[in-house]
Order: sequence, then structure tokens, then C-alpha cells
Amino acid sequence: MKILYVATVLSHICQFHLPYLRMLKEQGHEIHVAAHDNLAMKNGLQLRYADRHIEIPFERSPFDRRNIKAYRRLKELIDRENYDLIVCNTPVGGVLTRLAAKKAKKRGTKVVYIAHGFHFFKGAPVKNWLLYYPLEKHLSRLCDVVVTINEEDYQLAKRCFPGRVEHIHGIGVDGDRFHPMSEEEQLALRRAEGLSEKDYVVLCTGELNENKNQKTLIAAAALLKDKIPNLVVLLAGNGPKEQELRMQIRKLGLEESVRLLGYRTDLEHIVPAVDLVVSCSRREGLPLNIVEAMLCKKPVVASVNRGHRELVKDGTNGFLLSPESEEEYAEHIFLLSQNNKIAQSFGDSGFKIAQKYTFEFVQTELSPYFFI
Repeated sequence: MKILYVATVLSHICQFHLPYLRMLKEQGHEIHVAAHDNLAMKNGLQLRYADRHIEIPFERSPFDRRNIKAYRRLKELIDRENYDLIVCNTPVGGVLTRLAAKKAKKRGTKVVYIAHGFHFFKGAPVKNWLLYYPLEKHLSRLCDVVVTINEEDYQLAKRCFPGRVEHIHGIGVDGDRFHPMSEEEQLALRRAEGLSEKDYVVLCTGELNENKNQKTLIAAAALLKDKIPNLVVLLAGNGPKEQELRMQIRKLGLEESVRLLGYRTDLEHIVPAVDLVVSCSRREGLPLNIVEAMLCKKPVVASVNRGHRELVKDGTNGFLLSPESEEEYAEHIFLLSQNNKIAQSFGDSGFKIAQKYTFEFVQTELSPYFFI
């Protein structure tokens, strides 16, 4: 088969889909990837297993007029190349691809849309429902299947969309990369990162943006700096809020406690070395960073949203808190720092839950939709 993978930015494909590209390549298929190349900002992240990358100048904002040019270029590509299968991802990439592929679909091209988290969900702003819900509902007719990665999205789309809707358990995490390690192995990883055995290390991974909401964790760290003198908070990622977060860190006097690691492609060397993984996101589809933590038997403190609710069972493998409450975060981080028995119990429970979110498990769920 000749297969086209589409996403708004190339980093999305490299972060989430390389195992599937590898699987399809090993099966002998020809793979093209269409996306805007943003890898210069991603510290060594690379596209692999693709026969060709086609630059499409997508803009993340659906209201950016430059997406008209992107649509035309994508449509020309699809009409010219006669793909057997198109797999599209991300809001802008997903919308424009399904529109651009209408003619190709009539001549037999199969179109799969993987929804990594609808912008309309319980608690979302009304404007999101007014804009994105009718659009996604209509566009579900223009693909062979909409694949959702969390239960809330699946139930809504299954009930309300006219097209075929299926569910998988996230996009999959490599259990060979993320797994429990011995105390000796963890200590070696700590030393490589300049961390000591006595540090209490909290990791937060994600783009430095408004949705990921790292400012709540930084504010919580300020409340904890006297209660946990050896606290170290690691923020892995880059993004538009970096300077604002650096200013917050300086203002709160946390230069020695909060470290910005930048974008990292070696998180398998960091996650096993920490004591706790935290997320303050306002919105998540099905977050890989939480699954990675669970596969390494780490307790989790996370905000209440649909993606976290699916992974974190409050009081079983972690805590679910308000994304805006630094007081709640400080309280629960302190509790886990003082009670290793609870932390270990959370880690053991999370490891069991995470097994159906591994790449091996999700591959068996997703593969049938490549051959519909």
C-alpha cells in the first residue's frame, strides 16, 4: 500500500507515531508524511521510517488564512499521488485532510482520522462546542473511521456522530523504553542529571504553554520550599510560555529548586530517576507522560480532566486535583514526599493499569483500521 500520514506539525508524527510507521514499513508499505517541519525546535527529534516528507505550511490556528495555501498544497498532493490509505491527526491537519481527500475517497482511498482529544468536552468553553462540535460531527462523514483515544470522546462521538467511531487505549507507550528500574539504576540516572540521592524530584513534562499550566506547579513549589528543603522540580519541554515561567521562578526565588530542561528526547533516562510525576494541564486527550510514569512505577499527581481521569484513579495510583489550586498540589506533593508506603502502592497500582496503554496493546487495537 501507499500510505500518507498527516499532522499539523512534524513533531506530532515523531512523538506519537514512529512505532506505527516502523510497523507499516516492515510490512513493506510505502510511507509519506505531510506536515509542517518544526523539528529545529525539538532538540534532535527526527522523522524515521518514512520514504518521503512533504512540507505543508499548516498553521496551528484554524483561523489563520495561511491554511488556505496549506489546503491547496495538500489537495494537490493527494490528487496526484493516489494513496491507498490516509491517516490524519491533529485538529487542523485532520480537518484540512478530510476536506482535501473527498475526491480521493470516492475513487477508493481509505481515510482514518485519529482524534487525540476533541476540543469540546465536559467543562469546555461554550465557544469550543459551537465551533468544533458541529465541524467534527460533519467531517466524520468524510472518513472511513474516527478513532478516539479516550472513553469520554468515544461515548460522545459514538452517540452523536453519523460516521463510524472506534476506541483505542491512547496512542501507545513503548514498554521497553519505560519500565521499572532498580535503586542502583535509578541512582545512576540521577547522577547523570546532576541530582543527588537525597533530592525529592518532581517531573512535569509538556510544551510550555497555557494549557499545560506549569505555573501552578511552580507556585506550589514556592509553598513547599521550606517544607521540602531538598525539593527539585524538573520541567521538560519548550514553548511560548518559557520566558514567563522563568520570570515566575525568579520572582519566587526558586532558581535552585526549579530547573527548565528544555525539550528532551531521552525521557526514558529521566522518568525512572524521579520520585513523582505531576501534571497541571487544563485539557488532555490521553497523555503519554502519565502512562510513562505509571510504567516506571511512579506515583502521579494530576489535574482533573478527561485524559487524566481515564488513567489516574484518585487515591489508587495518584491524586486528581483542581488545575488552578497550588495549595492542593503543595499539600499532596508533601504528603507523598513524607509517605513512601503510599507512594510505592500508587506506583504498583499504576503499573498494572498502564499495561493496556502500551504500544504492544494499542497496536492490536489500531492495526485493523489501517486495513479497512
